[in-house]
Amino acid sequence: MKILICNDDGYQAPGIVALYEALQGLAEVEVVAPEHNNSAKSNALTLHSPLYVHQAANGFRYVNGTPADCVHIALTGLLGYRPDLVVSGINNGANMGDDTIYSGTVGAAMEGYLFGIPALAFSQTEKGWRHLDTAAAAARELVQQLLPSLGVAHAGVPDPTQVMGGIPTAGADHSAAPWLLNVNVPNVPLGELRGFKVARLGRRHAAEAVITQVSPRGETMYWIGGAGPAREDGEGTDFHATAQGYATITPLQVDLTHHALLPYWAPAASQLSKTLRALA
Repeated sequence: MKILICNDDGYQAPGIVALYEALQGLAEVEVVAPEHNNSAKSNALTLHSPLYVHQAANGFRYVNGTPADCVHIALTGLLGYRPDLVVSGINNGANMGDDTIYSGTVGAAMEGYLFGIPALAFSQTEKGWRHLDTAAAAARELVQQLLPSLGVAHAGVPDPTQVMGGIPTAGADHSAAPWLLNVNVPNVPLGELRGFKVARLGRRHAAEAVITQVSPRGETMYWIGGAGPAREDGEGTDFHATAQGYATITPLQVDLTHHALLPYWAPAASQLSKTLRALA
């Protein structure tokens, strides 16, 4: 088994070092990560400047690009093989609720998912790397439970999540499809972690106000404000479960289509078509 590791905090971040060490012995593990911090880069790809790959003394390869860049070039030629799993993290801070849309950590994992490879994104719920060993242990345990499913999924056996036992399949056979899991681990000692819970994404309030400063040249500079507090954090959400001391597992999907509103907008599209034909 082969695992590709990436992150968005950069190849020297304590989180990716801890993740790499935690996954040693489970599979062949290789790191391709950004050279510098690329938080909030989401799925951005670098299209108008060249990317360079260098290798650090510890064997990690790093790229002067985004997290998605790293995974993309790794999977399209750099590695020379197709990994069985893409793992991103461990991120310095939460990726819950709306954070997942902006997250470079999730973006790296999603890039693997878009290539048809199962993927995981790991984050700590608070910044500062406190109790990073807990997040690393949780990551190792989850990956260890999932690795057998990667081998059997390609053989067409029942849903690979059954290997973990207890995760509902909603009556569907997902054995041929990759999965994308977003995992958030509280910054607590390992003995205080209450376990794992499957949770949906919560929601946040709007971000805090933009911060303005005046540059030495008299120009106004703008800094994006901090994330707002949790708005929807009731039972069943990732915010609620992590606050209760659980690590959360949230299955993600890429389809942004609002399927329920397709019939609502169909008449408008029809009317616009008639108007355009009349103008022709």
